[in-house]
Amino acid sequence: MTATRASSGGDPLVDWAGMRHEQAPGAARIACLVPSITETLFALGLGERIVARTGFCVHPRTSVGSVPKIGGTKDVDLDRLRASAPTHLIVNVDENRKEVVELARAFVPHVIVTHPIVPEDNPRLYRLLGAIFACSDHAERLASDFDDALAFAQDTTQALQRESVLYLIWRKPWMTVSRPTYVAATLARVGMDTLPATSERRYPVVADDDRAWRDAQRILLSTEPYAFRARDAEDLQRAKGRPTHLIDGEWTSWYGVRAIEGLRALAAWRRG
Repeated sequence: MTATRASSGGDPLVDWAGMRHEQAPGAARIACLVPSITETLFALGLGERIVARTGFCVHPRTSVGSVPKIGGTKDVDLDRLRASAPTHLIVNVDENRKEVVELARAFVPHVIVTHPIVPEDNPRLYRLLGAIFACSDHAERLASDFDDALAFAQDTTQALQRESVLYLIWRKPWMTVSRPTYVAATLARVGMDTLPATSERRYPVVADDDRAWRDAQRILLSTEPYAFRARDAEDLQRAKGRPTHLIDGEWTSWYGVRAIEGLRALAAWRRG
C-alpha cells in the first residue's frame, strides 16, 4: 500500500495509490477501516451500504452502531471482514497496516487507498468517494462547506501571533507529530507550529531533556490516540512550567466531514 502525493490530474476516480477506480454499482458493499471516513460515508448518504467498520469508527453515534465491527484499525479480524463480503474496502496509509491490506486484497475486489496529509486534501477525498459511489452532489456540498470552514479558520486566526507548540499524542514514552503530518498541517492553518521543526520520523519520541519542552510556548495534550485527561494537563504544566492544554484530537486529526467542524472549533479555541 503505497501512497503518492502526485495530483490525480483532475480525475476524481484516482485514489492516493494512483489507482483509477470504476464507478461502483448501486449494490456496492463497503467495508471501512478508517474512522473519519466511516463518518464521511454516512454524510454522503452511504450508510446503508456500509457492511463493516472498526471499533474506533464511532461517528455518527446515532447511526454507526448498526454496522458490524471487525476489530481495530491495526488488528483487523480478516475472517470477519471476509464474512461481510465487501465489494469495496477503504483504507488509509497511516492508520492501517500494509500487510493487513495486502491480505485483504485477496478477497476484496476493490481497495481504495487514502492518505490526506494537509487539510486541503479533504475536497479531493469527498470527490473520490462521491465519484466512486455515485454521490457527487453530496460530495460537492461537503467540499463547499469545507472551503468555508477553512476560510473561517484562517480569517479568525490571521491576526494572532504564530506560536510554537508541542503536541503530544502518547506517553511512556512521550510522542509527538512531525510537521509533514495531517495534524501538524491542521494546527499550522490556525497559526500553531509544531515542534520539533524537523524530524526523521513522522511520530518522534520526545525525551525528557528534549529542547522542544523549552522551546514550546504551549503544550497540547490530545485526547487521542492516548486518552489524556485534564488532570494530565495540570500535572504536566506544573512539571514543565509551560501553559498546557487538553485538546480534542478529533479537531486536529480527523479528516473527512469532521474536518469541517474541527477547523471551526480549533480556530474558535485558539482565538479564545
